[in-house]
Amino acid sequence: MIRIGVIGQSGEVSAAICKISEEVGREIAARGAILLTGGTNGVMEAASRGAKQANGMVVGILSGDALDHANDYIDVPITTGLNYDYRSLILIHSVDAVIMIAGANGTLGELSAAYLNRKPIVVIEASGGWAAKIRSMAYDGEYLDERKWVKMDYASTAKEALDIVMERVQQQQTITKEKIGRVDGD
Repeated sequence: MIRIGVIGQSGEVSAAICKISEEVGREIAARGAILLTGGTNGVMEAASRGAKQANGMVVGILSGDALDHANDYIDVPITTGLNYDYRSLILIHSVDAVIMIAGANGTLGELSAAYLNRKPIVVIEASGGWAAKIRSMAYDGEYLDERKWVKMDYASTAKEALDIVMERVQQQQTITKEKIGRVDGD
């Protein structure tokens, strides 16, 4: 199953951010993918709620050791015993692609980690926060640095974001299979 991480602002978020987050969660579940988040509140909770509304599987990668920090929509809470910074790295390493919704400083760190680890990234610009600003700061509007490791894609809707994510993940899987075939054929 494809594992899609949703990164975004924790804490209290606007009704508009909740709506797009829920739509993304529902769309992930409708595509048969697994949703992974940081497992707490804000964008993470709204996306988790949306996935559960569509009978999806939701994994929460939690900081610390307390299960009670997980939102009510998490099927599999994973406690890391780590602080938020390191929990975020585990989240990024556990997914096939990332969707960014709004976001503050922590989300920016997760975006950078996804880029450094060459994960497909889709930014929903209309959600605000760093998601609305990142294109204007990116190299050629698409990369986080001049190395151009991973092209960031932009979407306006949950459906568009998932169309892009699914295409990018399939492209990566094809490349990986070709590399394995070359190694096995040696």
